Amino acid sequence: MHPLRELSLDQLQRRTSMKWRTYAADVLPLWVAEMDVPLAEPVVEAVTRAVRDGDTGYPDPGPYREALASYAADRWGWSDTDPSRMSMVADVMVGIYETIRLISAPGDPVVINPPVYPPFFDFIAHSERSIVEAPLGNDGRLDLVAIESAFERAAFGGRQVTYVLCNPQNPTGVVHTLAELSAVAVLAERYGVRVVADEIHAPLAGGPVAFTPYLSVPGTANAFSVLSASKAWNLAGMKGAAVVGGADSVDDLARMSEIVSHGLSHLGVIAHTAALNEGREWLDALRADLDENRVLLSALLAEHLPDARCIPGPGTYLAWIDCRTLGLGDDPGSVFLERGRVAFISGLDFGTGGAGHIRLNYGTTPEILSQAVQRMASVL
Repeated sequence: MHPLRELSLDQLQRRTSMKWRTYAADVLPLWVAEMDVPLAEPVVEAVTRAVRDGDTGYPDPGPYREALASYAADRWGWSDTDPSRMSMVADVMVGIYETIRLISAPGDPVVINPPVYPPFFDFIAHSERSIVEAPLGNDGRLDLVAIESAFERAAFGGRQVTYVLCNPQNPTGVVHTLAELSAVAVLAERYGVRVVADEIHAPLAGGPVAFTPYLSVPGTANAFSVLSASKAWNLAGMKGAAVVGGADSVDDLARMSEIVSHGLSHLGVIAHTAALNEGREWLDALRADLDENRVLLSALLAEHLPDARCIPGPGTYLAWIDCRTLGLGDDPGSVFLERGRVAFISGLDFGTGGAGHIRLNYGTTPEILSQAVQRMASVL
């Protein structure tokens, strides 16, 4: 089983999602976080059965909660994921937004680590909170000194501080270590910061550093994690996610409005539950394919773009590529699109530290990945 080798470019171009419809047909789309894979067969069977049976009513989130708790215990050794401490939401960003609103007030500060997932900026602004930056280090990892400084600045004046932690990190793909997360927990307790961890890419994380759920770290009882099967099993179009609370956040979750759960899709619950319970073999095969694509991407860049610096971290299927030595300006993505007909997300969208970078989605076939890098090289 090789999920990333099963579809041709012709088959992929028949898709109608935004990945394949935003740009002209001659553009290779390696931008939005959507993979070029067929769905895991248990997911196909579960959704097909539901549609055939007319099972398209309102969602019962119970099976999703139980499947997520089982997966977390089996794969991460995180046995404290009590389904009763989960609030179901439409997707991870809705969960983050609503949790920020739940535990803070308009005008309160929210700390983030740029370069970071672009919607963080818009959702925080929409919640009427202010952004305080603690940029990543030059290695793409958490800078604990910068985080403490940000916490100290943000807490001045007695405001409630929230920290949105991206774990694993998007766009660098870095998997935070237990030591790093433990240090964050200590700082959060010292400065009274409530942590909301975006862990949407967690099932994809591999490599030498095991994924550590933030809520499994000592001292995180008042924190939150937002999880979903959507990224790992390519289910963005089937809405579903969970806000998981630490042991001391039960009362907070109880205050979350029932209306927040209304975007949850019944078919999404069915698909995500099947993925978590029965799609693990498929996920293991996908992760093996992603490992091969990371090696391939590094080799392709070394051959065709040796001056580009790449961080293909093992926590996602996204690579953060430093193109500043290529002479393409602050927005190399626009040059690659116009002259090479390959689409990436501009590093500028990720905030501080993003100029001169692109984010490349290598969750595609080896053929498309090879052609994309060759097109990048042709621009030079």
